[in-house]
Amino acid sequence: MNEKKTKLKLASRLESVEEAAVEASKFAERHDFGDDVKSAVDMAVREAVANAVKHGNKLDETKQVEITFENRNEGFEITVRDFGAGFAVEEVPDPTNPENLLKASGRGVLFMRSFMDKVEWSNHKEGGMMVEMLKKR
Repeated sequence: MNEKKTKLKLASRLESVEEAAVEASKFAERHDFGDDVKSAVDMAVREAVANAVKHGNKLDETKQVEITFENRNEGFEITVRDFGAGFAVEEVPDPTNPENLLKASGRGVLFMRSFMDKVEWSNHKEGGMMVEMLKKR
């Protein structure tokens, strides 16, 4: 079983964060990604899925989080989609700004950007938000 792409649909509950991370690790192992890629992907998947569950779908278990892992020539690509109202990433407070140091929001976006080589958010044409991330080989 060495497909180039794996798709998951998980319930909007906190336990799905760990499930997604485990599946990402298995996918990385099957495709011989190095430890640096595995570590970055683990952290980014946890952040993206936690955000989708908590902020996107608001812990509504009737909504799913769709996750795709893809082995591309450039590296490990991850897409996470929720079915919430969406947000404007540029409006997320910068957690490194001194006035935001004590605020609870914004750190996930910062973490994903620091762990991955590419992170892009977009509104899905059928509703919800998508984050596409790439960790180069």
